[in-house]
Amino acid sequence: MKALGRYAVATTLVVTIAVAAMWPFLGGTGRTSLLVAAGIAVPVQGALFLLLVHARGDANRFLLRWAIGLFARVGVIVAIGLLLPRLGGLDGNVLILSLCGLFFALLLLEPLFLRSPAPARFAQ
Repeated sequence: MKALGRYAVATTLVVTIAVAAMWPFLGGTGRTSLLVAAGIAVPVQGALFLLLVHARGDANRFLLRWAIGLFARVGVIVAIGLLLPRLGGLDGNVLILSLCGLFFALLLLEPLFLRSPAPARFAQ
């Protein structure tokens, strides 16, 4: 579980830096949308990373869970896009683009925290 804790800290740090970097360029509804995107991205990434952590050591199970994670991220983005008309007071462009950007950045962090405890079977 050390990997999950380190990933949670790194994820929070990256999201905080990204929000701080984009904050000056956005107005009121854009800032609210950015915070909503950050609030969605962090727990989704944490849950999907937890799935991967439990699949380390088994290449097939790992790849299956990795693919499920990719489809889950796309599903979250599509769901947010479909709900946008009902989410008054949010800037849809900022919400969707920042959510995509955060998912991408956090997805790139995953390999740094997924060191396998045992070598994979196919690496012999």
